[in-house]
Amino acid sequence: MSLPPSPDRDSILQTGRDAHARHAWREAFEMFSTADGAGPLSPDDLERLGQAAWWIGRLDVCISAGERAYGSHTQAGNRRGAAVVAIELARNHFAKGDSSVGGAWLSRADRLLQDEPESPEHGHLARMHAVVAFEGQGDLDTALSQTQRALDIATRFGDRELMTLALHDRGRILLAKGEVAEGQALMDEANLAAVAGELGPFATAVIYCNTITACVGVADLLRAREWTEAAKRWCERQAISGFPGMCRVYRAGIMRQAGAWPEAAQEAMRACEELREFNVGYCAGALYELGEIRLRMGNLPAAEDAFKQAHELGRDPEPGLSLLRLAEGKVKAAAASIRRAVADEKLDRLHRARLLPARVEIAIAAGEMAEADAAAEQLDAIALSYGTPALLAEAAWARGAVALAQGDTAAAARALRRAIHLWQEVDSPYEAARSRMLLASAYRAEGDDEAAQLELEAARSTLERLGAVLDVRRLDELLGAGDTVARMGAAEGSRVARTFMFTDIVKSTSLVEAVGDEAWTELLQWHDQTLRALFARHGGEEVDHAGDGFFVAFSDASAAMQCAIAIQRMLVEHRRHHGFSPRVRIGVHTAGAQRYGAGYKGKGVHEAARIAALAGGEQIVASRETVAAAGHIQSSEPRIVQAPGLAEPIEIVTVQWQ
Repeated sequence: MSLPPSPDRDSILQTGRDAHARHAWREAFEMFSTADGAGPLSPDDLERLGQAAWWIGRLDVCISAGERAYGSHTQAGNRRGAAVVAIELARNHFAKGDSSVGGAWLSRADRLLQDEPESPEHGHLARMHAVVAFEGQGDLDTALSQTQRALDIATRFGDRELMTLALHDRGRILLAKGEVAEGQALMDEANLAAVAGELGPFATAVIYCNTITACVGVADLLRAREWTEAAKRWCERQAISGFPGMCRVYRAGIMRQAGAWPEAAQEAMRACEELREFNVGYCAGALYELGEIRLRMGNLPAAEDAFKQAHELGRDPEPGLSLLRLAEGKVKAAAASIRRAVADEKLDRLHRARLLPARVEIAIAAGEMAEADAAAEQLDAIALSYGTPALLAEAAWARGAVALAQGDTAAAARALRRAIHLWQEVDSPYEAARSRMLLASAYRAEGDDEAAQLELEAARSTLERLGAVLDVRRLDELLGAGDTVARMGAAEGSRVARTFMFTDIVKSTSLVEAVGDEAWTELLQWHDQTLRALFARHGGEEVDHAGDGFFVAFSDASAAMQCAIAIQRMLVEHRRHHGFSPRVRIGVHTAGAQRYGAGYKGKGVHEAARIAALAGGEQIVASRETVAAAGHIQSSEPRIVQAPGLAEPIEIVTVQWQ
C-alpha cells in the first residue's frame, strides 16, 4: 500500500506543472522526476514528464513515461487518452529508427479509436498516418488523403493546432508532387500561425522543422536559410535541446552550401552529440553532412568514415560515397555505386535529383556518355518542374558538362554561364567555382585562353579560400595548361618535368579510302573537337597537331592518365551508340624536357613518341614510372622493350582502362 502524498511532494508536483505551463522544460523535468521517485505519478503528470524529457533530449525517459501513462489510461478505461499516448509513442519510436515498434503502437491507436465516436484524436491519428505514408513510404496519394481527413476533423472540432499541422502537411506533400505554387501557399498560411506565436511549442517546432525540410528537398536554398535562422532564434528562446539538434543538421547543410565548411563541420558534430540517443535518423543525416564537408575539404579517409557511420544508422550514403570513390580514382566502383543508387525504383523525383549530378559526373569520367546524357535530361525535366534556382543550376551544370565532354564547346559555355549565374544567386561559391573550371575548359577548347585564364583565376581564389584542397590541385593543373610560360614552362629554354601524351588514329589511310574524303573530313573534325575538349577538361596543353594525331603536355601524371582513359572510353561509347568511331592509340610518358616557345624538345619527348608507336588501336601504353606516379591505375605487368631510335630500353605497361 502506497503512502499518501506528502505536502512537500504536492508542492514539487505543482512547481513542475507550473514550469511545464511556462515551457521551462528542464525545471519541469527535474520536478516531475523528483516527484516520480517519491510515488507514482498520475497519467497526466506522466505525460507532462514525457513532454519535458522530449524537449531536453531525453527520449529514453520520454518513452518510459509514455508507456506508463498508456498503461494507466488503459487500466482506467480511457481509450481516447491511451490512443493519444500511443500516437506519441509511435512517433518517438519512428524517430529512434524502430519502425516496427512504431508501427505496432500506431496499430494500437487504430484499435483503440475504431469503435469510438469521431473526435479530435481521430484527426491526430489520421495526421500520423499521413506522416508515415509521406516520410516513410513515399506514398503521396495516401498521405494527401489522410491529411484531408485530419483537416476535416480539425475543422469540425475547432482544433486550431491540428488544423494548422494538417494544412502544413498538405502543402509540403503537394510541393513534393511538383505542385509548387499551391503547396507553397498552404505552407505559408500555416507558417504565419507559427511565426505569430498562435500555436503550442510542439506544433511550432513541427512547422519550423518541416518547412526547412521541404525547402531543402526542392533545393530552395534561400528560403531554407531564412527559415533555419528563424528556427534557431526560436530555439534559443525556448532553451531546449532535442529540437535544436535537428535544426543543426539543416544548418550544417546550409552552411556547407554557403561555403562555411569548418563551421558546418562543427555544427554537424554537435548535432550528432545531441541526437545520437534522441533521433537516429537526424543523427545519420548529420554524419552524412559531415562526410560531404570532409570530401570537399579533401580529407577522404575521414569522409569515408562519416559516410559509413551514416550508413550504419540507416542513411543512404549516396551520392557522397560514389563521389568519394571518384575522388580516389576508382571510377568503376563509383560508376557501379551511383548506377545502383539511381536505379532504385522507390526514389521520388526530388531524391533522384540529388543523385543525378553525381551520375552525370561519374558517367563522364567513365566514358559512359549515353548514360551521362540521359541523367542530364532527367535532371533538366525535374528542375523545370520545380523551378528553384539551385535545381536549375544543377541542371545547367550537367548540360554543360555533357556538352563539353561531347566536344560541343559553344553549348557547354552557354549552359555553364547560366549555371554560374544561378549558383551566385543562391550563394553557393563552391558549385560556382567548379562551374567556372568547366567553363574555362570550354573557352580553352575554343582557343580563347585569355577568357579561360580569367575564369580559372576566379575559381582558384574561391576554392583556396574555401579550403577545397583537391579542387585547388586540379585547378592548378588547368592554370598550368593555360599560361605556358609562367606556369608550364617558365623561361625560354628552361628544363621542366612534364607528362607527355601522343595520340594517333590507327590505319587512317585505309579509313580514308573506305569512307571517302568528305566523310573522313567530318570524322576528323569530330575526333579533333572531342579530344580537344577532353584535353582541356584534364588540364592538357596542346603542343602540336599534325594530321590525325596530337602531342599534348600535362603538369601531372594523374591528369594525363585520366585524360587518356577518358579518350578511349569516349570513343568506345560513341562506337556503341553511333556505330562507328576511329580507333586511337595513345602513349604517355613522364620525363624532363627543354621548353622552347610553345613546344618542348629533348630525349623525353622522343621517348614518349616511341612509346605511343608501340600501342595498338584502343590501347594506352605508358612508361612504368608514369603509371606508378599517377596512382590508382590498373595495368599489365611491366615489360622491357627496345624502341627504335632509342639507345636504351624502356620499361612499359599497357593500361587496363575498360
